Amino acid sequence: MPEKSQYAPAARAPLIKSPSLRLPRPVNLPPDIHPLPDTVTAYFVYPFTLEPHVLTLESSRRATLASHEARRDAYLRSRADEKERRKRDALRRIAPGFEPEGHLLVPTKRSSLAAAAPAVSSTSQPKSVMEDLVDQLAALDSASASSSAKTS
Repeated sequence: MPEKSQYAPAARAPLIKSPSLRLPRPVNLPPDIHPLPDTVTAYFVYPFTLEPHVLTLESSRRATLASHEARRDAYLRSRADEKERRKRDALRRIAPGFEPEGHLLVPTKRSSLAAAAPAVSSTSQPKSVMEDLVDQLAALDSASASSSAKTS
């Protein structure tokens, strides 16, 4: 039994040649064309006299690239440092003494206020924030009154 091809139904379909399809004219080679030799190894000769020149150019190119990379890295690092410095300066304008990598700022009492403030016994209950503020304002008032009395 003959083998059935998957294209067997298409074998009976008539093919129509398009009138716009034309075969190209065959190429005529000129009679003086240089034919290729049987072996082309003679054309692949590497001149080793160029080797030192190529190697010196390559080493100088690599040195130049390394110096450019170092300059670029230094420039990028200086830009990042300058940006960080400007950010720290802006933060210090808002909060003097602020260090982003440092600890939190903790308010400290000034020595003149600490000396003028009355001593609190450890047995009494801790004061509320409002009572503490009233005591500090009273101490400031008494300190300013005593300094104005001394100057008069």
